[in-house]
Amino acid sequence: MKFFLNSQNQLRNVWWIAIFFLVLASLTFPLILLSQQYAFEVTITQQALVVIAVTWILQAMRKKPMSELFGKLNLDLLKNMLLGFVAGAILMLVPAIILTLSGSVHWQQGNMDMSSLLKISAGFISVAIAEEFLFRGFIFQRLRKSTGLWVAQLIIAGYFLLTHIGNPGMTGNIKILAYINIFTASIMFGFAYVRTNSLITPIAFHFMSNWVQGTLLGFGVSGNEQASLLKAVFNNAPEWLTGGNFGLEASVPGLISVFIITFILYRWRFYISVIVDNSYKTKKQLYTK
Repeated sequence: MKFFLNSQNQLRNVWWIAIFFLVLASLTFPLILLSQQYAFEVTITQQALVVIAVTWILQAMRKKPMSELFGKLNLDLLKNMLLGFVAGAILMLVPAIILTLSGSVHWQQGNMDMSSLLKISAGFISVAIAEEFLFRGFIFQRLRKSTGLWVAQLIIAGYFLLTHIGNPGMTGNIKILAYINIFTASIMFGFAYVRTNSLITPIAFHFMSNWVQGTLLGFGVSGNEQASLLKAVFNNAPEWLTGGNFGLEASVPGLISVFIITFILYRWRFYISVIVDNSYKTKKQLYTK
């Protein structure tokens, strides 16, 4: 039984993670089969609902509330959401301003109407919810408890990168920059969660960074193009500087922006994580000397 239970006679976290993927598969495969049978597309909104449902089922099995992951419905939740929005906007606006001031990019009016604005914004919200519940939700929390924060971050970052490898626009130097950016962005979102202990923060962060990059500024978003309020026009600047068709995510200014915000969140993260993760007690003592 020790293979399945820890010293407190509780199911080990690795088995909770395995159960999560089993439940996820049990809900996802029938949906895929139905989509093939009746010729409809499984939308990102449906995927988000599936991941939320699986998370709720696993939390119920553990007899824990969803607020353990998402945070309680109070003023702090609103503050955390606002923090995510501001961080996401800064993440993309700073490199865009740098490119503008250097003459690498100029702007034209986009071709977006209100219907497209609402549809694309809803899509970005669904993407942020689906990915953050999957990558920073139940699995991340079980990994943190069993391996510590840094190992959990690296595992999830690798998983996050793996799911984005097939995105369009990943060619040449752009591919390398995109890989580094996506891997680092996962760690950044992880610190955004640890900073606030609420999934609303990385969800808002993830949504706003995509929305500003794509919907507002007109860059690609992980290689995907869509209608936008503005249109970025590259002035013969190299792809490593602008990110090319992949988006600011694969640019050097974008990567620097990710590094800086990740570092800021890491410094804030430290004081909170040492309380949550016993593995950081020694580091806390060294840090405060």
